[in-house]
Amino acid sequence: MDLKKFKEENAPRKGGGKFQLENPKLLDIEIDGAVMAKIGSMIAYSGDISFEQKSSGGIKGFLKKSVTGEGSIMMKAEGEGHLYLADQAKEVQVLELDEDEEISVNGNDILAFEKNVGWDIKMMKSFGGAAAGGLFNVFLEGPGYIAITTHGDPLVLPTPVRTDPDATVAWSSNVSPDINTDRNLKGFLGRPSGETYQLEFPKEDGFVVVQPFEEVFPEE
Repeated sequence: MDLKKFKEENAPRKGGGKFQLENPKLLDIEIDGAVMAKIGSMIAYSGDISFEQKSSGGIKGFLKKSVTGEGSIMMKAEGEGHLYLADQAKEVQVLELDEDEEISVNGNDILAFEKNVGWDIKMMKSFGGAAAGGLFNVFLEGPGYIAITTHGDPLVLPTPVRTDPDATVAWSSNVSPDINTDRNLKGFLGRPSGETYQLEFPKEDGFVVVQPFEEVFPEE
């Protein structure tokens, strides 16, 4: 491929809305005001954009940031221009929340959302080193666009369902997980097994987003 063709085929797309995928792993946000984005996700920007680290707000957010550090996962990008985001070559999923629609997203899997989207950070219960359950989730309420990331194409399962915490990306706001322990899987095949601990969503009429990958985080 000659240089001219390479430039043409990989140039930013025109049009396509405020949250536009340049490719499955790269998000282009047209900013005229402000958006919230995951710290460390900016790969490039054009125009006049400034960045500010943010917590989830008020004394509550300050305390979370001070005690656990979770309050510092987001940054505000403000100004005018184009902001290009990616996160470890994960697939980007763009969703539009209607007014009063809510979703809970694993803190590691949130990429960006419009500034008018309501958000809060909530700690999840810690259990047996299972990563998603020992960290935190970001609760998002519409209206507005949000972008989340997955390793590979996601699968959206109706509840009731049980999932591997390390493969769980998000779930609808009308369900919440309990912890289920399967002692028969403990130390399966001579290694620590994430399947020992499961997130159990017993309530009906909800959904859970999982990915074909287990994100294993180092234990503190």
